[in-house]
Amino acid sequence: MVLSNPVHRAGSLASRLGRRGFHSTRSRLGSQYHYPEGPRSNLPFDPLKKGFALKFWGFCLTGYGLPYAIAYWQMHKNK
Repeated sequence: MVLSNPVHRAGSLASRLGRRGFHSTRSRLGSQYHYPEGPRSNLPFDPLKKGFALKFWGFCLTGYGLPYAIAYWQMHKNK
């Protein structure tokens, strides 16, 4: 039978995929590879500090305005 061999392989593949070994246990908090969880724990800055809004808007305005300021300066400088 030509069709029986691929059908047999497909059945064994499904049985192998069914036992992949996912773990449903909790992560150990004492592990050296466990990082803190929760909101804002993965950010490299603290948005709750007092000067964050000023620094954030300064960063955004500099990043957005600098290309326009450079283009304006290049077009209006003396040749």
